[in-house]
Amino acid sequence: MVRKKIAKKILSIPETRPGLRKYDLWSSFNSDDGIFLYFFLLLQLQLKEKEKEMTIMLPIASSSSHMLLSNQSTSVYLPPIDLRRRSRFSSLSNNNFSFVTKHSRSTLTCSANHSTTTINQASEYVVKEKSVSVVLLAGGKGKRMGASMPKQYLPLLGQPIALYSFYTFSRMREVKEIVVVCDPSYQDIFEDAREKINVDLKFASPGKERQDSVYSGLQTIDMTSELVCIHDSARPLVTSSDVEKVLNDGLRVGASVLGVPAKATIKEGNSESFVVKTLDRKTLWEMQTPQVINPELLKKGFELVNREGLEVTDDVSIVEHLKHPVYITHGSYTNIKVTTPDDLLLAERILNTDSFVPA
Repeated sequence: MVRKKIAKKILSIPETRPGLRKYDLWSSFNSDDGIFLYFFLLLQLQLKEKEKEMTIMLPIASSSSHMLLSNQSTSVYLPPIDLRRRSRFSSLSNNNFSFVTKHSRSTLTCSANHSTTTINQASEYVVKEKSVSVVLLAGGKGKRMGASMPKQYLPLLGQPIALYSFYTFSRMREVKEIVVVCDPSYQDIFEDAREKINVDLKFASPGKERQDSVYSGLQTIDMTSELVCIHDSARPLVTSSDVEKVLNDGLRVGASVLGVPAKATIKEGNSESFVVKTLDRKTLWEMQTPQVINPELLKKGFELVNREGLEVTDDVSIVEHLKHPVYITHGSYTNIKVTTPDDLLLAERILNTDSFVPA
């Protein structure tokens, strides 16, 4: 009955122009099973009507879902689709194709017409193996924590906070090296973990400001890398699925950053603490890390920032000064920054929940 209702809804959608029909059932599904039913109906309809072109508005229930499009000799990894975003995939193939989500490992096979150009374009935005340099910022003082050591080295369920993201990056196929920016007195924490990782480990000295530390890390990375991925080690709960998303967006755009929509009402105030206006929450995002940038683009941004004496508060702001677009990749609210004792307790609770999957 559910399938008949959805099929009827699809069939009632008018053509936007001869041979082109756009499908948007964004609110129709809330599970991976729905995604496969959705594809099945769309592809069956296309075969029946022999449409020349198809645009799919694809709903994804899980932000960790990824799609794999494959046939006999071609395997194309499509970038993950954000939870609140709509993505258009046009033109599938005459051969048999399997649609797979990593989340559920379900498979559905069917057929449709395709454009080779679309497949080739999709493959251009797949981050290659061992093509990413990670700059892990671990040189902060952490004064707000009120502890005897920087916050990123405090134990979180028995392991230093900084090692959580360190291990997450080290397990990713895209990462070829991790440059840890830290005080030399804390290098042994990472050196002791060297035998557990399969990527190159390098160190750089921290600077006075964040941008100085990032620049120090940039000077140390292998500049042949396709991307530099900058992460704050005080964010231990970043997941590999979120990292994959922001890497793919960074490769596609040149600069990307994880972020989440602002939940709180934010007001602009004047110097006398009076409200000037209430900002539109729908357009506001809370920035996180990683922040992913093309190395050459970041280098040019630093040249401009240093030449003009500009101050920046995060990494993508450096390339914003070049008027280069920065893409916001939808992240997770669990990717918190541990700066206070309450944050540490919250991180412990998140790690202890069965639903949290760091990888």
